[in-house]
Amino acid sequence: QVQLVESGGGLVQPGGSLRLSCAASGFTFSSYGMSWYRQAPGKERELVARITSASGSTNYADSVKGRFTISRDNAKNTVYLQMNSLKPEDTAVYYCNAVRILQFWGQGTQVTVSA
Repeated sequence: QVQLVESGGGLVQPGGSLRLSCAASGFTFSSYGMSWYRQAPGKERELVARITSASGSTNYADSVKGRFTISRDNAKNTVYLQMNSLKPEDTAVYYCNAVRILQFWGQGTQVTVSA
């Protein structure tokens, strides 16, 4: 059974940091590209960051470049999103995504940036 379980969301003040984790099971994690997406109320889901399966190359949405870092630990079947210098506009539900031929989604974790 495939599972992607996100954790680490919460309420943080502007300028603060959070680290999201996504624990994967039920598939060969190291063979899948992993991504973080987010969806704010009333908006479409958007790609935040992506990391490849092979080289671990990364790319980011322009809105988070220099503030967010995606990484993966294949030994732990986990992908992370370190989020620094958070802004109110980063408020959203953050989703973990795994893709190769098939695509899997987590249930999401809420991130709220507010004073």
